[in-house]
Amino acid sequence: MQSNGTGQEQNHPASAQNGDANGLQSNAGSASGASGTGSGSLKKKKRLSQAEEDVIRLIGQHLNGLGLNQTVDLLMQESGCRLEHPSATKFRNHIMEGEWDKAENDLNELKTLMHSPSAIVRMKFLLLQQKYLEYLEDGKVLEALQVLRGELTPLKYNTDRIHVLSGYLMCSHPEDLKAKAEWEGKGAGSRCRLLDKLQTYLPPSVMLPPRRLQTLLRQAVEMQRDRCLYHNTKLDSSLDSVSLLLDHVCNRKQFPCCTQQILTDDTCNKTLFCLIEESWFGITVLSHTQDSHQLKLIRTLEGHAYGVSYLAWSPDDVYLIACGPDDCSELWLWNVQTGELRTKMSQSHEDSLTSVAWNPDGKRFVTGGQRGQFYQCDLDGNLLESWEGVRVQCLWCVADGRTVLASDTHQRIRGYSFEDLTDRNIVQEDHPIMSFTVSKNGRLALLNVATQGVHLWDLQDRVLVRKYQGVTQGFYTIHSCFGGHNEDFIASGSEDHKVYIWHKRSELPIMELTGHTRTVNCVSWNPCIPSLMASASDDGTVRIWGPAPFLDAQELDGLNGTVILSMYYS
Repeated sequence: MQSNGTGQEQNHPASAQNGDANGLQSNAGSASGASGTGSGSLKKKKRLSQAEEDVIRLIGQHLNGLGLNQTVDLLMQESGCRLEHPSATKFRNHIMEGEWDKAENDLNELKTLMHSPSAIVRMKFLLLQQKYLEYLEDGKVLEALQVLRGELTPLKYNTDRIHVLSGYLMCSHPEDLKAKAEWEGKGAGSRCRLLDKLQTYLPPSVMLPPRRLQTLLRQAVEMQRDRCLYHNTKLDSSLDSVSLLLDHVCNRKQFPCCTQQILTDDTCNKTLFCLIEESWFGITVLSHTQDSHQLKLIRTLEGHAYGVSYLAWSPDDVYLIACGPDDCSELWLWNVQTGELRTKMSQSHEDSLTSVAWNPDGKRFVTGGQRGQFYQCDLDGNLLESWEGVRVQCLWCVADGRTVLASDTHQRIRGYSFEDLTDRNIVQEDHPIMSFTVSKNGRLALLNVATQGVHLWDLQDRVLVRKYQGVTQGFYTIHSCFGGHNEDFIASGSEDHKVYIWHKRSELPIMELTGHTRTVNCVSWNPCIPSLMASASDDGTVRIWGPAPFLDAQELDGLNGTVILSMYYS
């Protein structure tokens, strides 16, 4: 009130000290009644801009939703603004009171204010549909039938929906109607939802979109989270979960940045995990122990005479397939829960089965190698289909269950269909693709490209999205990964002994993790706890990375039972 510059605060000291609604109303009355003062004086002193009027309307709408109607009236009176067009207010009130004939008449007034007058038919259809359903709920079948035949049908709009609505005449009681129509019933709730739908046809100058201020605030919070390079927690769309008084900032120490555990020869009495230079003859399966927050040995799977170079879990985590190095024609399919070898498959001694991928149904898998073998098999190792002459470097099964992606020696990724034996080009690089992985939604592919580094491709649009900087990639096979909540991050090993982490939208690394002393071959982000990650190196160690200094106890609750695995010498 003091901003009016009229000195009225001195005239009403009691009201100013109380600071209550009555005091505000008294001030407003004096302001509007005094000669040359009040809202008229405010308008003369400063004309509100369009943005300022919009803000006042948004605040007014929000306060109105909280039931502070007198405050809204005072705000509109003092600012000289209008919350919505008088015709819209009348339309709203008639709908909320269920006065359908008056609401239909209001549509004729609103028609002149609309950008698309033809939308009036769609609005009238929604209005009459609500009227029809409320008549049926009240048991007024004849009135409902009259609305259906005499008002809805003549509109000649959405005849399919009218046929569905006519079927509701057979409902024997209101609960049956609500269930079949998926409608909450007559009342303020369904009428508010009707208004939300009707508002989409009206300009915001006539009627504001529902809960517009909350929508803008939510968008601002989401934008801040999107711009936060270290945001790695579950997204909560509720404004109650954040403070609107501070900008969103994540502490980088909550990110996987510190070594939590090092698995070495002493951990499992073996040397762990290496995918590159040497052959490994066993698999160690590890899981997290909730009490000690450490990893312990569950089971050792042995007998891989040629060594192990690649592993793939079944979709249900029951089975594990192990492939050998280039000179190995066999693969092993283990039941990890029992430790039993279900299948030891070999089609020909001339094969080289170095890569494998599971079909989403968990009943089939594809395998291949650089000697030109490319097979689809069942769980017993029986050959279902084969593709000749494809020198496979890495494989991935698409979620449709029909398409297999394979990188080959022609520096490309192609899509293969074993059903009709057709194939098509998806990705073409200028250098060898050493490995690749696909995001959970199947849209993006992450490639480690020889001498180039890590590339992100859009598989749907078949375009190169981003080239990530910093990593040292020669001709070693390095496996990178997506990770974090919503797979917003990318991690990769490197030949300079580091682990690099990028935000998916940024080409520069947001973190470089040091500790390994030789090439880091593989990085795996924990799918249950986004603050936990593992890396394996030629130095014979697996490092578990977590927040600094320790993982939060509540966050670790979800880790119990998570399996990490490594390959080792016998």
